[in-house]
Amino acid sequence: MTSGLLFALVGVALFALGLAGLVLIGDVLRRILAFNLMGSGAFLVLVGLAQRNGVPDAVPQAMVLTGIVVAVAATALALALARRLDAQREGALPEDEDG
Repeated sequence: MTSGLLFALVGVALFALGLAGLVLIGDVLRRILAFNLMGSGAFLVLVGLAQRNGVPDAVPQAMVLTGIVVAVAATALALALARRLDAQREGALPEDEDG
């Protein structure tokens, strides 16, 4: 078994754990974390399988780096929205009257 295949199998396991957490857990923060775990698994699969004749391919690695940046931004947005939702449920924020 090559190291790339091992990375890909671990990535599939991480993706499966994240998917199970996304489906089974009701808490918003934990669902965001499970979604991030799914993304990490997908990135690991891409890096693990991105080899041609034993030489790492640069294009999937660049895609993974771009995906990590996008994932960080999306996580920040999701956490901000979850915080606002939690504050709105507790009544700390006034309801929007415009709609």
